[in-house]
Amino acid sequence: MSRIDLHTHTNFSDGSLSPTALVELAHQKGIKILSITDHDTTEGLPEAMEAIQRLPLELIPGIELSSEFQGQETHILGYFIDLADPQFQARLERLRSTRLDRIHHILDRLHTLHVEITTAEVEHVAGSGTIGRPHIAQVLIEKGHVKGMKEAFERFLGVRGAAYVRRMVPEAAEIITWITDAGGIPILAHPYWEGLNAAETGVSCRILVDQGLRGLEVFYGTFSARQISLNLHLARQFGLLTTGGSDFHGTFKPDISIGTGRGSLNVPSTVMDHLRQAAGR
Repeated sequence: MSRIDLHTHTNFSDGSLSPTALVELAHQKGIKILSITDHDTTEGLPEAMEAIQRLPLELIPGIELSSEFQGQETHILGYFIDLADPQFQARLERLRSTRLDRIHHILDRLHTLHVEITTAEVEHVAGSGTIGRPHIAQVLIEKGHVKGMKEAFERFLGVRGAAYVRRMVPEAAEIITWITDAGGIPILAHPYWEGLNAAETGVSCRILVDQGLRGLEVFYGTFSARQISLNLHLARQFGLLTTGGSDFHGTFKPDISIGTGRGSLNVPSTVMDHLRQAAGR
């Protein structure tokens, strides 16, 4: 069990637990340092900060933002961000609007497949959270179109799904700037480098570093030892920070457990030492 988990989601984005419930679960599992990194929103953080007041748990303010890099949707984590930064919050609001546009296009495609789901049904599942594909998947399950999340994404919502719609988001360089402007540290989430050879991977990483990227999520809930080794090599090559987390979503990703991912996650304590130093904490 890792005592550090820097990548988790609440029901303010596409997780199933409230911020309070997530904090309490982390404490029960022996986690000492937690970051909530909801997609495109910081709205769950105040509740989480209130919940940790009665627990021996450190909460790192975080976020996960969607971007475009080399033709692929790429996620950038931000740590130690200033939640009260008005420019950052205005930028997040614009980014969230692209999610709603995508949802409408997905529902239109489902309609052509004779799968009828309304925006109101998806919004009801999302509640006060940032709307996303897992909420559509939940409606598909509830209406009997699929049996579970895995089938929902394989048949309809994943990249190869019949109703998949690519989201239009800013370039990675812009998202990195947003995080930096808000006082945060930009980290590339779950870098897989799929389809790239060693030379191409190095070039891609160098481009992101030149754009202001400061670290890689090396220790990830589903990474193999080989993937961790590759990312550690890149981090050393480019002098980058390393971070790690489970990418916990609760029942929306039932095979991922907080603190352990799929069972072998172990985030070294030195990760937080270096992250705090970089943030001036």
